[in-house]
Amino acid sequence: MKVKNKVFCLVVILVSFMTALTSCKHETYMQGKQLYEAHCNNCHMEDGVGLAKLIPPLANSDYLKDNQDKIACILRNGQNGEVMVNGVMYNQEMPGKKYTEVQITNIINYINNEWGNDYGVVRLEDCTKAIRNCK
Repeated sequence: MKVKNKVFCLVVILVSFMTALTSCKHETYMQGKQLYEAHCNNCHMEDGVGLAKLIPPLANSDYLKDNQDKIACILRNGQNGEVMVNGVMYNQEMPGKKYTEVQITNIINYINNEWGNDYGVVRLEDCTKAIRNCK
């Protein structure tokens, strides 16, 4: 094989590899997304906008942003009573679920960083501590 052919083959392989690498969609917080889709999506919707005036939004939610210390407990134990989100009062019960601390951490990290939210990342240790202190 001539040097030109070897170089050409090497360039083709390199370009193919780079194309494949850049075309792969990288999903951050995949387990959180899967759990959200399985357990939260029906009420809070795929795009996190909630359901009219019945279910509050998670996308661009001032409540989610301002109450990070409560979210783990809400996911574990649920929530009932009135809650104000983005200036709208909601009073629909949210059932809790016996998620593991790892699952709760992943769900929080997913919703904190999806739909334009930029509410940071929580650590497993923080979720475990929050759950131990749930009221």
